Amino acid sequence: MHRYWLNQIVLLFLVSLSSSWCIAQEFPTKPIRIIVPFAPGGSNDVVMRQLAPLLTEELGQTVIVENRPGGGATIGMDLVAKSKPDGYTLGVANTSFGANPFVMSKMPFDTMKDFSPVCLVGKVPLVVVINPAVPVKNIKELIDYAKKNPDLINYGSAGNASAPHLAGALFEYMTGVKMTHIPYKSGGEATAALLGNVTQLQFAAVPSAIQQIRSNRLNPLAVTTLDRDESLPDVPTIDQSGVKDFDMADWIGIVVPIGTPEPVIKRLNDAFIKVLNKPETRMNLSKAGARTIGGSAEELKNFINKELNTWQKVVKAANIKIN
Repeated sequence: MHRYWLNQIVLLFLVSLSSSWCIAQEFPTKPIRIIVPFAPGGSNDVVMRQLAPLLTEELGQTVIVENRPGGGATIGMDLVAKSKPDGYTLGVANTSFGANPFVMSKMPFDTMKDFSPVCLVGKVPLVVVINPAVPVKNIKELIDYAKKNPDLINYGSAGNASAPHLAGALFEYMTGVKMTHIPYKSGGEATAALLGNVTQLQFAAVPSAIQQIRSNRLNPLAVTTLDRDESLPDVPTIDQSGVKDFDMADWIGIVVPIGTPEPVIKRLNDAFIKVLNKPETRMNLSKAGARTIGGSAEELKNFINKELNTWQKVVKAANIKIN
């Protein structure tokens, strides 16, 4: 009897392997959609629309980008979480994906249990820009000025728990300074307020701030990643400016519903990496402010775990809440 059941287990295992192999060989057989949980025009949307035709060519099926904004990126990601786990519905996760579980009083899905990682596509560095009327020229002077004048530094963002807001909260957490966050409806409105000195500071995506920097309407103090940005080679990092290990960017990752077969995830990961490794892809995404990364599904899983750990502490310290 024991041998009979052992044979049955081995048979089931072999059938499973054969089934997985068949799935990997056949996938995909119909169009794939990528859900961007933000409105058109943002960095996540721009990057995905540049990758979609290349992925279409690589996978042999049409890849469609679909915007589902709202709910602090939870509406679109909830659609992904509740989709059939077959590899035909992908979701774009970013910084809010790691912060939302601690920012929102109620989540429509479980960030850790309802998704499987596919690939970390890239990161969009931010730059600390300041209105020229503020008498500081670098991060050290900003910290000193903010500590002496805790009510004089307002920083704007595209909304509560957006990447620029979280970057500011992380800066406060790591330096001990206190600043006032002013949420706007868009990054454009936040920049307009900064130019008018309604706010004094902004953690802005590099592409959105670069023209204002070059025209001397805004002064750059530092970029938020550990490495300098190639479009701003003379601007130091926050880490180089004395706030050791400060490293933050608005990242772009691909996830699928939990239960998606591993061979399908591997097929998708291979396609993304092949596309991201093309020199023209790197050049085009760089123009959109994104640094291409790639890497395995396991590496994205570890990265998301690190993000969750970071934002749990920062969100609690900053008391960031969205009801």
